[in-house]
Amino acid sequence: MGLWNKAKSLAEQAPPERNRYVDFLRALSILAVVVGHWLVAAPYIGADGEVVGGHLLGILPWTQRLTWGFQVMPIFFLVGGYSNGVSWASTRAKNGHYSDWFASRIQRLINPVFPVLLVWAAFAFIATQAGMARETVRMAVFLALIPVWFLAVYLLVTALAPLTWKLWEKLGWGSVALLVAGAVLIDWLTLSQGVPYVNFLNFLFVWLGIHQLGYAWQQGRLSQGRALALFLAGLGLLLGLTIYGPYPIAMIGVPGAEITNSMPPTLALLALGVTQTGLVLALEPWGRKMLDNLSVWTATVLMNGMIMTVYLWHLTAYVLVMVAAWLAGGIGLRVMPGTSEWWWSRPVWFVLYIAATLPLIAIFARYERGMGAAKRETPVPRLRLVIGMIAICVGLAMTAAISIASPEGVTGVRLWVVALPFVGAALVGFGPVYRWVKGH
Repeated sequence: MGLWNKAKSLAEQAPPERNRYVDFLRALSILAVVVGHWLVAAPYIGADGEVVGGHLLGILPWTQRLTWGFQVMPIFFLVGGYSNGVSWASTRAKNGHYSDWFASRIQRLINPVFPVLLVWAAFAFIATQAGMARETVRMAVFLALIPVWFLAVYLLVTALAPLTWKLWEKLGWGSVALLVAGAVLIDWLTLSQGVPYVNFLNFLFVWLGIHQLGYAWQQGRLSQGRALALFLAGLGLLLGLTIYGPYPIAMIGVPGAEITNSMPPTLALLALGVTQTGLVLALEPWGRKMLDNLSVWTATVLMNGMIMTVYLWHLTAYVLVMVAAWLAGGIGLRVMPGTSEWWWSRPVWFVLYIAATLPLIAIFARYERGMGAAKRETPVPRLRLVIGMIAICVGLAMTAAISIASPEGVTGVRLWVVALPFVGAALVGFGPVYRWVKGH
């Protein structure tokens, strides 16, 4: 009730010109990702008594269509474009520095990451010393820290906001077309010409394209009619690419699939982002009216105040529930995913996941709330800012790609991967390492 009352007070203080629908979509997109993760991860105990890391999309191929609703990271990048457009325009109007602006964006995003990295690094070290199988340690750590990949990409997209904003001012919709053309070219080089590694450039072309749509929204260039047209055009393209084209139906990776639409993103995922953008903006008038209700708006404010904590810790909660079930003799894990019994048991499991997440929010949400940008007498030097950002992004990307748990070495931890975000933050001017160095 204390958190609710605080959120209610903040909700009542929100300026009338604030677009509440932006906050609502931010919270909705992250919650959809959380539910999707909890649903598709489907471990079970096989006939040999070993735990099998089942994946619902591989077990039940028809569920791959559900990813069109649960893969909503495009909405987060759309909202990011809107918010970054407002924030950067405000900074320019005040003659602010890019370094201060971007450093504050980095700090708000990365502060909540430090605790989850330290907790799982400690787990990997202790479990390794206790003799737990390294592959088991790696699986647990890898699963819990998958969400951090998104932050690395989002930081890069945010870093380019002044450039992409200028591009929007000069070209308008042409800037979106330019990025779409880049995504098309990259997919052609990858799928038709077999050029290796070039597809990683679509982490920028696809997500920047969606981010650019956020500028269009913020500038009032996406009326309800245009949004509906965008939805229909995006849906038509998406159906064509997945039914008649080479792209899979699933918008996230499926075990054993030759092509994935998300890692790296493809033109199909961009089409999904356009479709979702058109849909949510066509519904904006109704959404804004709904958010005039103080209770709904308070719930939105409350969720936004802990949204990164929920996102970063929801898979830790999942792992804790799975471990508890296994220690309890495999209760609930002997049901084959996809069966009617498995589906009927989902509400019970979701209650358990939520119950495990709530204490984590209570403990770690403080690293998100009240962690605004530190006051700086002078802007962070540009070179130091860039090096710090790169260190953070590489550390987060490697955490998601290869895990911080090491298959060799005494500690069982890839210390360099864990250290990079902390060192990068210190270069930007915040974080535990920065405070320690400053104190000495």
